[in-house]
Amino acid sequence: MKKTYFRLLGLTLLCSAATTAMAHEKQDMFNPERYEVTSQTIAPDARAGSMGDTGAATDPDVNSQYWNPAKYPFNISRAGVSLNYTPWLRQLVNDIDLAYVAGYYRIGDYSAVSGSLRYFSLGEVQTDYDQAGSSMTVNPYEMSFDVAYSLMLSEKFSIAAAVRWIYSDLKYDYTEDSKPGSAFAADIACYYQNYINIGQRECQLGLGLDISNIGSKINMGTDDRSEFIPTNMRLGAALMVPIDEYNKFTIAADANKLLVPTYPKKEDGESNEDYQKRVQKDYYDVSSISGIFKSFGDAPGGFKEEMQEVRWSVGAEYTYNDRFSVRAGYHNESANKGNRKYFTVGAGFKMSVFSLDAGYVIATAKSNPLDQTLRFTLAFDMDGIKDLFHRR
Repeated sequence: MKKTYFRLLGLTLLCSAATTAMAHEKQDMFNPERYEVTSQTIAPDARAGSMGDTGAATDPDVNSQYWNPAKYPFNISRAGVSLNYTPWLRQLVNDIDLAYVAGYYRIGDYSAVSGSLRYFSLGEVQTDYDQAGSSMTVNPYEMSFDVAYSLMLSEKFSIAAAVRWIYSDLKYDYTEDSKPGSAFAADIACYYQNYINIGQRECQLGLGLDISNIGSKINMGTDDRSEFIPTNMRLGAALMVPIDEYNKFTIAADANKLLVPTYPKKEDGESNEDYQKRVQKDYYDVSSISGIFKSFGDAPGGFKEEMQEVRWSVGAEYTYNDRFSVRAGYHNESANKGNRKYFTVGAGFKMSVFSLDAGYVIATAKSNPLDQTLRFTLAFDMDGIKDLFHRR
């Protein structure tokens, strides 16, 4: 009887120790990238948002400014404008919103200019109580404005460059001495489009690369330390397969990697003073450009963790007669880097003058605040509007 008791006790202690060790190991493995102005990473439009957040190489549309501005010269329409709206994190609060306006104009047959305005509101937020026991209600927000120029170097290849101004009022200290943060950034992009034969069908192949938010750091008003903005490298491929005269099917895939250095983790036996010195040297003293190159090899877990920093997305789109579309996709992020895993679905309807699209997020993890996120896009075709007035 005693032997059985001690065996059960030993087994219980062993299971408890194993569970505790696994919990600590999981906690040590969770190491997401650290950066500010997180609203810059939110997909703004319904079409790409319903295809798993793919857009680097999909067929050009009016919202290519965010995904890959080099696609604009391949647009059929001369000009376009879009209005996008996303109620964000509705599972948590009801007053966080993202509004996005984008537009472009093709210059001749080989180039285009484009721009976008992004506004991210966190609604009403109550600050912490100060020493006098009072607090205040604030309306923090982030916004950005960018312009781009894209140019076709051949009938199959184009490049683009963009400049962006970023402004953030998401301060942690709302005293009179604190100021909102701002930063300047640039994007570079390229796009390749060609037609290939698969069986008896002539299919459209697209390849795209976009490196966004290459720029300065941003100070959020807490101290003299400046934080990195979300510099991101997006690589994508898409294939459009025509089924017949009225039906076509597109599949797309994107891979994203944030080009920001990994925030150092405290090592066993390291004093707080030594740790803060190492954080200052290996993170805060690193310039934004140096941080881009550092981001490819500074993960504590080595190559395995570097690969975990790559987020990937796949999406599909079926279009009938260039009028009606249904879409679906999947977005994956490593559990150690944020665990944003979700399916997306959506649909769109297009007329000669305007198009209307909607997207919906279905999270795979329980209690995910991104679950049931909706996106809406209303786009206007300037050629269609021009033709409409000419008919009258």
